[in-house]
Amino acid sequence: MSDDTTRPGHARREGLLHLGRDGHEVGASVPKLATGIPGFDHVCMGGLPARRATVVAGQAGSAKTVFGGQFLAEGVRAGQPGVFVTLEEPAADLRANLRTLGFDVDGWEKAGDWRFVDASPLATASGAAPYSLETLTAQIGHAVDATGAERLVLDSLNGVLGLHAEPAAARQLLRQLIANLRAMGLTVVLTVETPGDPGGTLSRYGIEEFVADNVVLLRNVREQAFRRRTVEVLKMRGAMHHKGDVPFTVLPGQGIVVLPVGAPEQDPTTLDQRVSTGNEGVDRLAHGGLVRGSSTLVSGPTGTGKTLLALQFAADGAARGERVLLMAYEETRQQMHRMGTSWGHDLQAYEDQGLLRIVPLYPEVASLDDHLVEIRHLVERFEPTRLVVDSLSALERLGSPESYRGFVIGLTSYVKQIGLASMMTAAAPHLVGGTSVTESHISGLIDAIVVLRYVEVDSALKRGILVLKMRGSSHEQQICELTINEGSMTVGEPFRGLGGILTGQAVPRA
Repeated sequence: MSDDTTRPGHARREGLLHLGRDGHEVGASVPKLATGIPGFDHVCMGGLPARRATVVAGQAGSAKTVFGGQFLAEGVRAGQPGVFVTLEEPAADLRANLRTLGFDVDGWEKAGDWRFVDASPLATASGAAPYSLETLTAQIGHAVDATGAERLVLDSLNGVLGLHAEPAAARQLLRQLIANLRAMGLTVVLTVETPGDPGGTLSRYGIEEFVADNVVLLRNVREQAFRRRTVEVLKMRGAMHHKGDVPFTVLPGQGIVVLPVGAPEQDPTTLDQRVSTGNEGVDRLAHGGLVRGSSTLVSGPTGTGKTLLALQFAADGAARGERVLLMAYEETRQQMHRMGTSWGHDLQAYEDQGLLRIVPLYPEVASLDDHLVEIRHLVERFEPTRLVVDSLSALERLGSPESYRGFVIGLTSYVKQIGLASMMTAAAPHLVGGTSVTESHISGLIDAIVVLRYVEVDSALKRGILVLKMRGSSHEQQICELTINEGSMTVGEPFRGLGGILTGQAVPRA
């Protein structure tokens, strides 16, 4: 086991790497610890550097405490006990709040794998009592000895730093505290509440200048009716990480979920597999249908047949025994059923057989990031081979152009990574010509784009269809007439002399 000068669990850490006098690694690469936060370890390329200090900074409500709790919980699951030092909120309140994330904190405490150090500053009749960081260090040391802790969270430093009128004295005491924690061989997360954007000074004491090996910024910015949460790894000393803001959300029973966009990779075995759109004419234009594992965007103004084509794609998959998930942001389930019946598709029967799941969602019930997480969870639970999203444009009003672009790119990247055959619709702003906002955002990432437009021919408007793009496959490049009658959607012969279809110019038939 260990002698009187060795803490329980210390032997497990011995030899991990050699520490210099400043507590930093010497002559070794930087190992990292998984955080247990979905998507975050991808952003920081493996997790937080082991046996170093990470400052997590953000405004009130940015999920700093949740971040710390998930980090400790992952450690317990990995056999690395943890200590949670609460400097503001009582331990009893934290214990109750962390239970809502699905953490068995009570069980972990009984097993000796988790311990709270309630170091909330005391109040006296004359105000806040002076707080001794030496006492805090001793409390932490006792908890580490009792648990053999390898991870530690201090939440929040503001509770202690605010008690010191002299910034220089506070910095010196804090420097000593962090040095002591490093000497214990701990991987430390320190939360700091910032008065404004955490991209500025993290605190009035400038703690990042001497404490932080790593800095993680959590933002919670209001965009229209919702707040958009993003995480940024500002720095990670001696270790690689991805740059820039990445969206995240906080889910009940789970906690923080980060939504990075990974490089889409398609299974090469699917490149020769075709998926029918459910429409013989569209399949002909695509030279045999869509490529399995690809993403298709159907773009066009209202009334051109976007939802109908998407519904045919869904019904065709269910008829072939495939599972199909249909996200309906503009129609109810009953409206989809009626539309399917009018076109000869019994969608209710497919749902009863477990081959089709229609999920109608009102866009304003959640933020863009929450919608993306919901789609991912539905895909994981239902395990479809086809995904239909109708319509992406309904979600456009939920946030800024930047956040909307992040959403559509995140969605198309995700479905490509897991090999779904997907079809998404987007509304174009003009009846004749023009492109949709969504089309312009993801044209470089999407595999196939089908354009539906009204075409002015001899003073009359007709519908036209064009396979604008189809990556990795040949396709027809002519604009064909599209006729929609009761119970049928027919692709006809190519128009002639319609060079102005995409610009909105009226071009007569040659």
